[in-house]
Parts: sequence; C-alpha cells; structure tokens
Amino acid sequence: MRYDLDDLRLFVHVVTEGSITAGAAQMHLSLPSASARVRALESQAGVQLLIRERRGVRPTPAGTTLARHAREVLAQTARLDSAVASYTASRSRPLVLVSGASAMHRVVPAALASFLREYPEHDVTVSEQRTPQSLRLLSEGKADLGIVVDDESGSTTLRTEPLADDSLVVIGQAGGVLSGRQAMSYAEVAEHPMIGLDLDSALRGWMDKRLGPHAPAPRYRTLVPTMHTLIALATAGVGLAIAPLRSVDRNPSLDIRPLTDTWSTRSHLLCYSTSRPTPPTKALAQHIRLAAE
Repeated sequence: MRYDLDDLRLFVHVVTEGSITAGAAQMHLSLPSASARVRALESQAGVQLLIRERRGVRPTPAGTTLARHAREVLAQTARLDSAVASYTASRSRPLVLVSGASAMHRVVPAALASFLREYPEHDVTVSEQRTPQSLRLLSEGKADLGIVVDDESGSTTLRTEPLADDSLVVIGQAGGVLSGRQAMSYAEVAEHPMIGLDLDSALRGWMDKRLGPHAPAPRYRTLVPTMHTLIALATAGVGLAIAPLRSVDRNPSLDIRPLTDTWSTRSHLLCYSTSRPTPPTKALAQHIRLAAE
C-alpha cells in the first residue's frame, strides 16, 4: 500500500484541528478537494478513519493509529530532506583560518563551535601556523582570517585589529616550586625540570626565537604536542611549564605566576586577507571576537 505524503500531511492537520475545513486551510486546499483526498485515503486503507459530526470530525481507532504513524513518517522525511540538503547546499569554498597554538587551545574551538552551528552552509579549514607563515598565507590570499601575535606583525600592511591579551605565565603543581613566589623570570624557571611543547609548535618556535642562543638550557622531562597535555602534566607535578595565561583554567591544583621577562607580554591580533572580506568572513571574525572575550 502506497501513501501520498501530502495526503498524510492533510490527515494529520485534520485530526489535529478536528475539522476538515481547518485541515484544508492548513494545506491551502479547497474544502471539496480536501474532502476528496480524505475519502480516497479511507478507500485506500479499507477502513473508516474519521467520524463525521455536526461540529467537526474525530478519528476512529484506525484513524488515531494512522495519524500517529503519519507524524513519524513526516518527521523522518523532514530529517531526510535536511540531511540531503546539507550536500546540495551552495558549495562555496571553505573559509580558511590560520592561527598559532595558543589561540587553537580555546579561542578557535569556541569560535568554530558557534559559527558552524549558526552557518551550516559554510565550512572552515583550520591550520596551525606561526605568525610569519600566517601573514604570508593571508598576503597571498590563501587564507581568509588569521590570529597572529602582535610583535611579529608590526610591519604588515594587512588589516589587523586587537583581539586579546596573550601574555605567557609559568605554571606548576599547587604547593610546589611556585608556592610563595609572586613572579619568576625564565632563567629561574629553567633551573627546574620542565615540560615543553614540540619543537615544531608555533609557541615553542616563538619562544626559542626570543630566548636566543645564550638563554639557559632547561631540562625538559618531555616534549608534548598540545597545550592541553602540557597543562595536564604541569598540574600533575611533572615539572614547570610556560603557557599563555588565557589557555589555563583557574584550578586549585595549579599555581600560576607571571613571568618577569619583557618578551612574555604579548597580544593577539585578528588579521584579514588582502581580499575584501565576504559576509561569511565577517561573521567568522565576529564569532572569534566573542570567543576571545
């Protein structure tokens, strides 16, 4: 037995409204046309579906069963349409966002979560890059937006705007080496066992460039690929670590102290491509601003 979806939709409206006239209005049908459809549905089912009364209609037990299953079928059809539509929507190229590791830890995930929910028709490709590489990609039009560090982008002609403080701090297990200290220099930090980021990470490259060849060489107990792992090991007491303050959750198990080195104070900028920003690019930028707050 085959059912027409419009007939099922009409029948659900009729049962919900308690009136063929009202159901017809919901479907933008004339009363004679709607009545003919309902009679044809009853004929196809081989059983009476509605009890006609002076003030409207009410479903028979068979009609109640049909209406319940019809609602399920229509809901499944709507989900099917939505799923297929996600593939048939305009396939504009994905937006490209480049960023260093610091913003990747919290700002980028929060911004993407809200943007991608609000704009299901747009995709985003994310790439972790150091600021010089990010600026190059933006200048060449290979990226739409970038989150870059201020002291490496001062000479760029690209459009930038302040985004957030990204100063570095030293972190360690509560009650440990940092207990009782108000601040600490990098040279003092390096006197203790440390956890570091992989050599190819953006933040590690930025720090190594500023420390220079004469900086004290710390004893790294391990090098890890992500900020999350770095913070988790420092919290567990494996060693001290250098991390952006914005990446660290306030935690009674963790001591956080500012670094006294001038290079540890830095800020993030939101940087645009040479191309004129499109409405989707502007929308993503706004979501990044909100996430940075």
